Amino acid sequence: MNSDIADILDEWPFDPNSNVRQIRASDGREKIQVRIEQGPFRGILQMDLEGRPDGVRPHGWDFALDYYTFLRDSAHNEGNPDFSLDRTMCKELFAESKCIYERYAFLLQLADFKRVVRDAERNMRLFRFVHEHAEHPDDRDNLERWWPYLLRIHGTARAMIALAEKTPKRAIAIVEEARRQLNALKPIDAVEFRIELERSLEALDELEAELNGHVEPSMLERLETELQEAVDKEDFEVAAILRDRIFAINNGDQANDDDDDDDDAQQEAAADA
Repeated sequence: MNSDIADILDEWPFDPNSNVRQIRASDGREKIQVRIEQGPFRGILQMDLEGRPDGVRPHGWDFALDYYTFLRDSAHNEGNPDFSLDRTMCKELFAESKCIYERYAFLLQLADFKRVVRDAERNMRLFRFVHEHAEHPDDRDNLERWWPYLLRIHGTARAMIALAEKTPKRAIAIVEEARRQLNALKPIDAVEFRIELERSLEALDELEAELNGHVEPSMLERLETELQEAVDKEDFEVAAILRDRIFAINNGDQANDDDDDDDDAQQEAAADA
């Protein structure tokens, strides 16, 4: 067996701006590959797209979280409400959350937003599970500092899905909801929390500004823009006509708008719909 990967590396030259790709393995499973060059070392990192990114099945389950959730539910069903996670269990869950985070960071580069949402929501469940059941306060609060980043990524991916579905207003509503969730977070005394909260709010503001560019202005908004332009040019005759048209739309009386041609009428009907 030839273990040299030089042919693969030559086929995929390193480009820091395009170093992530999705492939299908010989067994049919989809994987992510990351092309790296670090000093004299050239190589490829690889992770699974389904199940755990590292391909591991902890305790015979797809995820450690699923296994511990099963243990919790079994204990409750047996009348034992005192299920808890010791430090070893928490360490295993922390490692799993980091593994999942690293995958959705690369999925963002691939614009695979549905899988980003899937992985972000899994980490949300893991964060809540640890916070509820960890024995030690340090473990219980360990992941809480990363909520701002997690909410931002989840909201961003959902907004991009809505944009791809040509519903930019829905995308903007998703961003606004993510912002409300961020502002509602209980403050955590951790540098990471403060930094990520500030960064996430700024990132959502930038995303909303970008999404606004995809929203077609309504007939009323176009007329108001034209009115302002006419006023700025001191074209008061045109401004008066536009003001009458805006008044008619605001009062639901488009029948009095004698200056509409057929195209304008069709546009107004579409806007009203």
